Amino acid sequence: MIPINRPWIDEQEKAEVAKVLEENALTTAARDGGKRVRDFESQMRSYLGVKHVLAVNSGTAALHAGLLAAGIEQGDEVLLPSFTFVATANAVVAAGGRPVFVDVKKDDYTMDVSDFKSKITKKSKAVIPVHLYGHPADMDEISELAQRHSIDVIEDACQSLGSTYRKKQTGTLGMMGCFSMYASKVLTAGEGGAVATDSSEVADKIKMIRNHGMVEGYDTRVLGMNLRLPELSAAVAAIQMKKLQKMLELRRRNAEMLSKMIYPATKKRGLRIPQETMEKKFNWYLYTVAFENGRDRIKDVLNKAGVGATVYYNPPVHRTPYYAKQVQRTKLPSTDWCADHVLSLPVHPHVTEADVAHIAKSLEAAL
Repeated sequence: MIPINRPWIDEQEKAEVAKVLEENALTTAARDGGKRVRDFESQMRSYLGVKHVLAVNSGTAALHAGLLAAGIEQGDEVLLPSFTFVATANAVVAAGGRPVFVDVKKDDYTMDVSDFKSKITKKSKAVIPVHLYGHPADMDEISELAQRHSIDVIEDACQSLGSTYRKKQTGTLGMMGCFSMYASKVLTAGEGGAVATDSSEVADKIKMIRNHGMVEGYDTRVLGMNLRLPELSAAVAAIQMKKLQKMLELRRRNAEMLSKMIYPATKKRGLRIPQETMEKKFNWYLYTVAFENGRDRIKDVLNKAGVGATVYYNPPVHRTPYYAKQVQRTKLPSTDWCADHVLSLPVHPHVTEADVAHIAKSLEAAL
């Protein structure tokens, strides 16, 4: 089976983890983090071109800490897509906010700006555009509306490290950007996350929030939790940063080969393939296609052929049992369509040229 994603871990990561174990410095409650945490944060700051990067222990923690730093309180509305992993909404609820679900566009699965505009109220405090599958959202339009209504922009860049919008890295376009380093992501630490920001005030808040609200000793000043990234995870992430560009290049190679091979099917068989634009360049975290009909049957055929084709995300958040009780009247027609028609294909760095050919051939047979 060609898995949908597989981390690229080799001897460098293993050696660095062994060093951490030998030093017996597995983690620290220091305000600025341990040596490996600081090393990783420095590399990511340089890559993104931002003033501050704060490492935390998951992408969910990054979103939660970001919302707390933005001052989200009970009753505040936070606008976000339903077509995303549930962590985006869960972080809002955990911070005390109320998720307001916004529809997406069928062409790139990111937030529909017109629907965002229609759902802004006096209670709207923040918006979380999600760069789903590594596809950048329409940040200029979202940011303009947000600024007009005094709404904070918190980017969910958990899937988009390396994607760019108008030549700027996703996660650097709002008040802050939240990243994930889960095992399947473009860059992994096993578990891990980070918040990027140019605001020193936000950075100081995140440092407190990730460490039980403390600054010096047991002097809790704000509500916080243990959201720290352990040194073991940071050691892996720091080595991964050195390989990031190569990993992105391999993903792009595979995605471009796959697009070329399956493009003829878009003319006759109702297949939609991901398309970059001059403004939006993808990291190719997931190569997501859509079909007019027969998605589930096609997925089954591909899986039997050894292709780890996977559906992300069905059901969308507003149709999950927990959220469906709270948003019974929510209508998101494009979100519902996407959930029932998309399919993601593997293009990660371990995928070979022969694998790409097999994926294309299997897809053609399935169609």
